[in-house]
Amino acid sequence: MSDNKETQAAATPATSLQDIIAHAKEYGFVFPSSEIYDGLQAVYDYGQNGVELKNNLKTAWWKAMTQLHDEVVGIDASIFMHPLTWKASGHVDSFNDPMIDNKDSKKRYRADQLLEGKAEQYEKAGDEARGQALRNELGRLQGAEDMEGLRDLIIAEGIVCPISGTSNWTEVRQFNLMFSTQVGSVAEDASLIYLRPETAQGIFVNFLNVQKTGRMKVPFGIAQIGKAFRNEIVARQFTFRMREFEQMEMQYFVRPGTEMEWYEKWRDTRLAFHKAIGLPAAKLKFHIHEKLAHYANAAVDIEYEFPFGFREMEGIHSRTDFDLKSHQELSKKKQQYFDNDINPETGKPYGNYIPYVVETSVGADRLFLATFCNAFTKETVGEGETQKERTYLKLHPALAPIKAAVFPLVRKDGLPEKAEQIVKSLRSEFRVIMEERDAIGKRYTRQDLIGTPYCIAVDYQTLEDDTVTIRHRDTTEQERVHISELKAKIGHAVSMERILELL
Repeated sequence: MSDNKETQAAATPATSLQDIIAHAKEYGFVFPSSEIYDGLQAVYDYGQNGVELKNNLKTAWWKAMTQLHDEVVGIDASIFMHPLTWKASGHVDSFNDPMIDNKDSKKRYRADQLLEGKAEQYEKAGDEARGQALRNELGRLQGAEDMEGLRDLIIAEGIVCPISGTSNWTEVRQFNLMFSTQVGSVAEDASLIYLRPETAQGIFVNFLNVQKTGRMKVPFGIAQIGKAFRNEIVARQFTFRMREFEQMEMQYFVRPGTEMEWYEKWRDTRLAFHKAIGLPAAKLKFHIHEKLAHYANAAVDIEYEFPFGFREMEGIHSRTDFDLKSHQELSKKKQQYFDNDINPETGKPYGNYIPYVVETSVGADRLFLATFCNAFTKETVGEGETQKERTYLKLHPALAPIKAAVFPLVRKDGLPEKAEQIVKSLRSEFRVIMEERDAIGKRYTRQDLIGTPYCIAVDYQTLEDDTVTIRHRDTTEQERVHISELKAKIGHAVSMERILELL
């Protein structure tokens, strides 16, 4: 190693969400949608670096699900589905959020989020018992669908509108979150249809198609990555809560009575995945659901500590046989599996049954935001007069948008041509670019800010002995290696295998 700089970091200041939003836009990760028309609330576009990071996260998830588990296969179901799908799933009748308006500011809020925010205030002030008691009462009222009780609780807790500062609240009302449109070539013949609010139902209606064509044996899983749409009335916190978002879900079909065993297994497996991609254990925790959805007999969230607190990133749910049974009842098509394994209690095959389901569902956009927040690093390096602040994205090398950048020291004397040869020799293995504008120090900084783990400097010595200098993002250390070593050295570090081997 050479040029080992002093990089002792000072205490890193807390990162705000505004820091994250500003950095994401300035360096090509996330843009407000249709910004030239002043944007559209809660809708975002992924830029040239953001789409690479998000695609890398999706690839890591897909491989972890389907490549590491022989019994898990993937599908890609359509966004449009027969409207009775959403009747069977319960979305038509009960996919609602409790909303409340402040009469003075005319602003609308989710009643449950106002109360959850108050509970967080208690907990941050050290009164965890009062915070938990408020959460329990919120869960009780939601379970009873007591809208009047929610309003009374908001008033009793002294919750005011942050805009008007008053507690002049309307009644709490339920708003359905599904987007609807019409399908048909002639307006009067068009029929109502929904943009899917989740990807899970596309898996359930294809359960038997996959099982029969793939000769799948219970237990087995079906994985899917796809867009979903929810008409969030109060969308906030950047890409955490959006109206158009992407889900990565896997539904695991199991024999009734074994669901809790598989629920616990997938809960632990999914936590291990988040650690493997670089999210620290200290910023991850389980949140067990006290109030369960109508389809579940167990549920837990994996929460990540975002700049705005711990929030759900992934849900693991034991969904019982609710979905398949509901589709069987409404469609009149049997959704049963014949299990010819021998039941040790009866000595006979288990026979026909509707499988139970364990679901893992992670938001790709939330995982992107967690990864981005975790990677955003500010530190003070150097000492005395040489001390300065350094900002970089400490992304897992396998997730970084660009794996390596090649820098000719100057734009003459054959150095750019040599750099281009190196780029061509590497680009089939991983994403690599060449940069030749500005001083080399500025080029290093630019790559740090988008998370490039390796920079390769081509200088006059390269022309003599085919060696280059690799500069490492996290430590800024440099080492001299032969060009012939680059593919193996960098390729190993940036491979998805580095993530999968931890699972």
